[in-house]
Amino acid sequence: MAESFESVPFWMMVVGFLLMLGPLVTLHELGHYLVGRWFGVKANVFSIGFGKELAGWTDKRGTRWRISALPLGGYVQFAGDMSPASEPSEEYLALPQEEQDKCFQSKPLYQKALIVAAGPVTNLLIAVAIFAAFFMSYGRPVPVDPEQETTVAAFAEQSPAREAGIEIGDRIIAVEGEEMSSFREVQLAIMVYPNRELDVTVERNGEQLTFPITTRSEEFQDRFGNSSTVGLIGIEGQRVERVFERVGPIDALGLGVAESWRGLKLMVTGIGQIIMGDRSVKEMGGPITMAKYSGEQLSLGWPEFVSFVAFISLNLAFINLLPIPVLDGGHLAFYAAEAIRRKPASARSQEWAFRTGLALVLALMLFVTLVDIAKLTFWGS
Repeated sequence: MAESFESVPFWMMVVGFLLMLGPLVTLHELGHYLVGRWFGVKANVFSIGFGKELAGWTDKRGTRWRISALPLGGYVQFAGDMSPASEPSEEYLALPQEEQDKCFQSKPLYQKALIVAAGPVTNLLIAVAIFAAFFMSYGRPVPVDPEQETTVAAFAEQSPAREAGIEIGDRIIAVEGEEMSSFREVQLAIMVYPNRELDVTVERNGEQLTFPITTRSEEFQDRFGNSSTVGLIGIEGQRVERVFERVGPIDALGLGVAESWRGLKLMVTGIGQIIMGDRSVKEMGGPITMAKYSGEQLSLGWPEFVSFVAFISLNLAFINLLPIPVLDGGHLAFYAAEAIRRKPASARSQEWAFRTGLALVLALMLFVTLVDIAKLTFWGS
């Protein structure tokens, strides 16, 4: 008998996608814009989306704020930043000095780097703020009996842990040398490594023992039918009663940073596994998959949806910091090289690098979109 999965209406996917991506792109670009204004750079255009302008207005500073037809990103066009290499144009050189001082090109290297970095940094701060707000609102889950938190209570029918020598009653204290404080941490540390040997350290009768355990690979499907490959060692944790402990702003901020760091590590590990061929490219997703997931998380409720937004914000920060020309990380890489060499790379080399980077990004977008299309249900299994 075929398994039945939940589905969400198309309109909820569209709404969820716009509610997720719209604010994240706006805040990302607002980071660039505000730091640019702080350093006295004039912005000619602030666009949410690409392509044809659907609606817009011009403020008293001369900035054209607009919403464009293709809602897959956005940009801020600063005065004087008209070419990939940001080389002074004839129009720029013809400007009076007062106007040149408002151009991106005229600013010191460190200011240009801060303006470029402000976008992805804003996305990181958004994720930290969301997680911190959750901890402030709900508190931190604390086990009533911490000693039982990572205790092995039972084994699955297929259990690599049992075969390796783990026993019921052992308390897992580390995976690959990283200390574990909750069963959720144990699960996260193991599930991202299917078919891989991991060193699991347990405490038994006051003694610490380390067992090499090769995880088994299993395809997991959530309630909506989304598949992912996870690593399992076949253990069940002790049922532990938890209470929610109230935390102050400082503690909540620290917990938000820790949660964001954990999310980044999981994401980087997954991307690395896809590149190395250890994980299927089917687990990649483009705009169609993002819209689908957005609608699904929105259907679960606002807390789940906002958590999803935080994770996507981390994704945007990470992707934008990659040292690929046309992305923020590519610009920062050129600025770093300029700082080391004490002179910028040639305009020709920068232009070719940015063309190559653009081709790479477009090819990747096309690839993930084709993966999205291949996953649509009307193609069958």
